[in-house]
Amino acid sequence: MNNIDILKTVTSIIQETLELPQLVVTNETSANDVDEWDSMTHIQLIAAIEAKFKVRFALGELQTLKNVGDMIALITKKLNK
Repeated sequence: MNNIDILKTVTSIIQETLELPQLVVTNETSANDVDEWDSMTHIQLIAAIEAKFKVRFALGELQTLKNVGDMIALITKKLNK
């Protein structure tokens, strides 16, 4: 799975979880950009992403993420192990 496919999948998860089907998600998108993306929604997003990609994130890994692009890089790293 390449980064474009991962971005499409993550975008779909974000749109569904936040109930914002028209939301445009880019590598630069972060929780600060979307009012509906609060701490509870963040947990739901992480759980959905872990389930979809069959990966697990350590708390330390998640704390370093600044945007969707960082999340995609982390997913890619986990999938390539």
